[in-house]
Amino acid sequence: MRQIVTTSTGDINVLKVQQKPDPTPRDDQVVIRVRAAGLNFADILSRQGLYPDSPPKPVVMGYEVSGVVEAVGKDVDSSLVGKAVGAMTPFGGQSELVAVRAMQVFDKPDKLTFEQTAAIPVNYLTAYALLVVMGSLHEGESVLIHNAGGGVGLAALDIAKKIGAVTYGTASPGKHKFLAERGLDHAIDYRKQDWLPVLKDLTNGRGVDLVIDPIGGAHWKKSYASLRATGRLGMFGISTVSANGLSGKLNMLKAAIQTPRFHPFGLLNKNRGVFGLNLGHMWHEPEKVTVWMRDLLRGVDEGWLNPYVDRAFSFDEAGAAHRYLEERKNIGKVVLVP
Repeated sequence: MRQIVTTSTGDINVLKVQQKPDPTPRDDQVVIRVRAAGLNFADILSRQGLYPDSPPKPVVMGYEVSGVVEAVGKDVDSSLVGKAVGAMTPFGGQSELVAVRAMQVFDKPDKLTFEQTAAIPVNYLTAYALLVVMGSLHEGESVLIHNAGGGVGLAALDIAKKIGAVTYGTASPGKHKFLAERGLDHAIDYRKQDWLPVLKDLTNGRGVDLVIDPIGGAHWKKSYASLRATGRLGMFGISTVSANGLSGKLNMLKAAIQTPRFHPFGLLNKNRGVFGLNLGHMWHEPEKVTVWMRDLLRGVDEGWLNPYVDRAFSFDEAGAAHRYLEERKNIGKVVLVP
């Protein structure tokens, strides 16, 4: 089989498509013939040497796939063979074939393409945990979605609209029209203006009930300042550090120095909450994730969950896909197809 291998730390030239032996399923596994694999910002940071959870290189990234079950282990129902599915993968998803535990597999919704199905696990599970599970967003409350045009941003917008929340989102101006058509109530151009005073003006000085922030560093301090009473800040990434070589290491150091320290007394006096999410550290809680995925797939059936795939790149175009995501040109999901 062919895989996209991050051969070492560096720029996009370290990405190589290589031949590897086909996997065979363990007793509790299935082997999926991959039709689409998700690309996420964690893959960019891994390539740059800035992702602490990345296995040693060379490594095959990829946390989510869709495809057709080709083989099953002896403890797995053989009727799964030939079924169209999606799956969560703890690395290794950017391959023509992938072996995963059967409990990590879900049926591909009939109304979605393989590319759309591969856009569900990371983005929508992250957004669901941020808004519903940990953020406790309720009807009539307000949420600020940073990077609203990205994969998690669009997923969060779908979920927030279903809840009945008022939505604010930071995005470059070229994405505002699309976001309005997707249902965003208030788009804020973060490139040409300071988004915080704009948000305060839009909310009559009150701020919002929930902020989800994947940027990190000093940006978390600004997001915290945008909360109203009983507001919650959900932190789930450090995209601000992204850069190749020494610049990335310096960005990481700068972000660490600028990261705010949230003291319990301050949280008590402000009536605010702060939490973090790392979906990659949820593999030991499969029962929780299964329930979240069930709710999301129900959203597909009901029509309010609509994964949007911006572009599909071939495996041979993996470098271009990385550059496209790294430069934040995407609206929604970027996927890789064998």
